[in-house]
Amino acid sequence: MLAVADSAAESPGRTITVCLCDDVREFRELVREGLGDDPGLSVVGEAADGLEAIEVVAEKQPEVVLLDLSMPGKDGLEVIDVLRERSPESRIVVLSAFAAARMEQVVLERGGFRYLEKGTPLAEIRRAIHEAAAG
Repeated sequence: MLAVADSAAESPGRTITVCLCDDVREFRELVREGLGDDPGLSVVGEAADGLEAIEVVAEKQPEVVLLDLSMPGKDGLEVIDVLRERSPESRIVVLSAFAAARMEQVVLERGGFRYLEKGTPLAEIRRAIHEAAAG
């Protein structure tokens, strides 16, 4: 958690914009609340399926997209492909239930910045968002 505070302190007054894309509303709520503990992060959009994720991210152009792979409409891998074109400056951090050993390399090859498994502590999720925004 200290690294997260340090990242925010390095850019006083700077707020990283984030879109949460996951089909489970309760999970989005928990993550939104957890991100709210960091004054350097601001959730500017949410999506419950892949098609909505593409629309929201294209409209909001967040610095970081927190994306699930298993969603209706378009799955997360398809969404990554489209977002690389429609919001090329947005960094994609995948947060999924699939084992990292199985999916991490595929996500990175498609243009994702980082792969995290669901169950990752919120402090690590916040840190990954800060790292993604920093490039």
